[in-house]
Order: sequence, then C-alpha cells, then structure tokens
Amino acid sequence: MNQLIEDAKALDALLNATKNQGLDYLTNINDRSTSVSVTAAENGVLAEAGVGAKEALNLFNQRFEPIMVASSGPRFWGFVTGGSTPASIVGDWLATVYDQNTQGVTGHGDVSANIEVETISLLLDLFGLPKSFLGGFVTGATMSNFTCLAVARQWLGKCYNKDFAKEGITEKINVLSATPHSSAIKSLSLLGIGSGNVIKVNAMDDREAISITDLEQQIEKLNGQPFILISSGGTVNTVDFDDFTAIKQLKQKYNFWWHIDAAFGGFAACSTDYAHLLKDWEYADSITIDNHKWLNVPYESAVFLVKEEHKVLQTETFQNSNAPYLGDPMENFSYLNFLPENSRRLKALPAWFTLTAYGKEGYRAIVDNCITLAHYFQEKLENSDQFMMLAPVILNNLCFTIKDDNQDVSTFLADLNKSGKVFMTPTFYNGRKGIRASFVNWRTTTADVDLVFDVMVNLLAR
Repeated sequence: MNQLIEDAKALDALLNATKNQGLDYLTNINDRSTSVSVTAAENGVLAEAGVGAKEALNLFNQRFEPIMVASSGPRFWGFVTGGSTPASIVGDWLATVYDQNTQGVTGHGDVSANIEVETISLLLDLFGLPKSFLGGFVTGATMSNFTCLAVARQWLGKCYNKDFAKEGITEKINVLSATPHSSAIKSLSLLGIGSGNVIKVNAMDDREAISITDLEQQIEKLNGQPFILISSGGTVNTVDFDDFTAIKQLKQKYNFWWHIDAAFGGFAACSTDYAHLLKDWEYADSITIDNHKWLNVPYESAVFLVKEEHKVLQTETFQNSNAPYLGDPMENFSYLNFLPENSRRLKALPAWFTLTAYGKEGYRAIVDNCITLAHYFQEKLENSDQFMMLAPVILNNLCFTIKDDNQDVSTFLADLNKSGKVFMTPTFYNGRKGIRASFVNWRTTTADVDLVFDVMVNLLAR
C-alpha cells in the first residue's frame, strides 16, 4: 500500500516518462522493425512486494520494449492494421484517465454514453448513411458481426413466433453467403447457429463478389423460409464488393435479414471516386465497421450498425432482464441492454477526437492516399520481371505472387518479413500461393512502397 501511495505522489514524473517514451516510439517508428523473433513466454512468478511503477517501467524497457514491433507504422501491411492518428491517441489517453463505464444516456451518472451516441452520428455522416441506424462500440469486427448476427437470429426466430434469446434456437437458421470473413463464421459458431451451416453461394467468375444469379437460385430452394444473408462490403483478399443494388431488389421479393460486413471496405464511402462501390448499402438491416482499421484509431475499436426498426429485437437479445437494479431494459435506451458487454470502456472517445479533428476532408485524404498507394505498388509489380498480380486492385489491397514457379513463395515471404522493413501476410487466390498487402495507415508514403519493392527485388536476386 505504501508503494501505491508513493506512486500516486510521483504520478506527474511517471506520466512524463511514459509520454517521452511514447513520443520517442512514434518519432522513430519508420526505423523500427516490423517483425522480431521471440522465444516462448516465461512463467511469471508474482513477488510478495511490488517494485513500484518506476521500476516496473524499467523492467518493461529492459525485457519487452526493444522487441515491440512497428505494427502501427507505415510499412505494416498485414491484417489491415491502421495506425493511430495523433488526435485518436489524445482521445485514448483521456479514455484511460477518465475511466468511465459507458452505459445509459440518461440517469446513469455520467455523460460517456452521450459521447458514444454522438460519435455514432458522426460516423453515419462520414459514411453518408441515414440516421435510421443505431449503433455502438465493440472490440472489433468479430464482436460487431456477432452483435449484428445475434439480432438477426432474434429476427429469424420472430418469423416463427419464437423468442430465441429466451427459448434457445428451436428452428433451423439458414445463412447464405459467398465469401464471408472468418469472424462472421466464428460468430455463427458462438451464436449456436453453427459455423458449418452456411449455404455456400457461388462467387462471380474470377471475383470474390456473390453471384446474384446463384443467390436467387439458392433462395428459391428455401421455398419461402426466412434466412440471413451475409454479404461483403470489401472481401478480405481483394476488397471485392457484392452488388448491393441487386440485393436490395431481392429484398423486395424475399424475406431475409441482410447483413453487410464492411469492416474496412465501408471507408470507400469517404472517397469521391470509390463511394459507388457501396451504392444502396443503406438498405441493409445491419452493417459491421472496424475502426481500428481505416479510421486509424487504437485497438480495440469497431461499431455495429443496426436499423432502428429492429431496436426491440436488439434489446430482447442483449437485455439484462434478471437485474432489477439496472432498470427496465425497454423503458430507456442503455448500452447495458444493447450489446454484449456490460462493463465497457469509453471506446468512442478516440473516434470522437479523430473525427472532430480531421473531418470528412481529412478522411477522404487518408482513404484516397491509401488507394493511390495500392495502385502505385500494383504498377511497380506489373512492370517488374519478378512479380505478377493474382487479381486486379479494386480498392486498397493487393494479392500478388512470384513469377518464377521455382521460387517458394512462403520462404520468400518469411525472409521478407524477417528483414524488418515490412510485414505482409500469405494468401491463396485462384489456385496459387500469394502475398497480400493492405494499405490503411495514414503514415504510408510512396517512399515506403519504393523501399519495400527494392527489398523484395534484392531478396530474389540473392
């Protein structure tokens, strides 16, 4: 306890030391490695007496800081990882300092939920979506998909006059999709729908987008049964988009819940030249958006968007009905009864800060720059003798491979990542092993692309 009191007295110095260390990391992030080799984690043993915050920071700097990678840097092109904008870092620090448990907009003793509601409104403006969507912040695209599909499950139960949230699933739930992200499949598993129960719809030839012809044929086979459609607002490999206008027309003929996974492809709405890829997405019942990708805020941040007309279904799904001290879930809006978590950090604050700081113009510039860089990298690959594209660049991702079949792609990628200059991920497309690069970081420039390309060429020349 004495150590805790001493740390509280020394908090100014501790925070200044942490700030300076953080500034050093961010200032030199271009020179930090994107990859390190690490050994297995040690089994920690907790001492009887703690060493205090200053010594804990020293131990961290000795053991871990030198091998922290530049995952938020300009050349980390794997996993669609964004970098935190300066304003979002400010918001994230303050979210930690104020340490709010974000719950209700009225009667819950703090204003943090109002900040969240306002931030959802800002995001709807950014994406050009109507205010008929309600939303909230969760940890990532996985929990966003989970939340949306949980409400879809409740909707489908109501089609059979059942309350699946209370009674459990008693009817078969049909789910149709062409190229769903693994997080959506995981969500089906968590929801009891079953990860292996997706009815596979064909993609278009040489595309990842859904074949509307095959989709309607699969719908007809259901003989009028309600179903859930998981569609893509940017697939994981090539950022391909389903034809939302055609799906909108199908929704006028058939009874289904339409979910769009637009984890990072939704940010195409910020671009003047690429917003058309999302035409008519506002007719969906639910949408997934991942903020720690192209919004460039710290992990963990995503939002779910669900049409306001489904508000009762959502509350039925997530209500704390057996906790009288939390109030009537149907009377007043509260995130307690609207999403999976009860205890919640103020995740909206970093997003509020960055949206307020940079506005539509700032995000248009970030998105357009990333798309330009993707095409710039594509041009360099296509003009080279060593590499070839596996698919055209649609937005901000590239899938490419080595032309020489005698070169092992996996070995090349492992060596490339070991260089510490870039990090990319393996992929498999059109029957060939390949490499996937994703541009979403506000820091990335053409100089980074040139540097990486030179490293790639030199690796093959060895």
